[in-house]
Amino acid sequence: MSTMTQTTVQVYQLFIKATPERIWDALVDPELTSKYFYGSRITITPEGRLSTSPDGSQNWGDSEVLEWDPPRKLVHGWQSLYDPELSNEATSRVTWEIEPQDGGYTRLTVVHDELEDSPKTASSVAGTGWMGVLSSLKSFLETGEGLF
Repeated sequence: MSTMTQTTVQVYQLFIKATPERIWDALVDPELTSKYFYGSRITITPEGRLSTSPDGSQNWGDSEVLEWDPPRKLVHGWQSLYDPELSNEATSRVTWEIEPQDGGYTRLTVVHDELEDSPKTASSVAGTGWMGVLSSLKSFLETGEGLF
């Protein structure tokens, strides 16, 4: 049962030398997401989240935005439409919490949960999945270059 809990609620936390506003922009602007999120162009507005392939030809994820509080908190659904096996699973949820810290850096906490009915998605994003994206985001914001 502990393995199930670890994969159905995933929590990641990191510190980034960037303002909350810069982090927020990097999460919602497709020109910026393409620099660190495997080339994916992700557009997030209060009305919804749309993720497309690097050339914009394929829908990689389309979901509802549940909470929009710039630049502090963003909550949205998650679908993995880029993989036919994952696309049949239920929508899960991703929460981004952005908290300024003393010293000019920001703590970013990402919680991916509601994965009980999405075990393949949970496995796909666990560990190196999210950590790769978050490491690339940190690198992009601090150096101007993402990892992939």
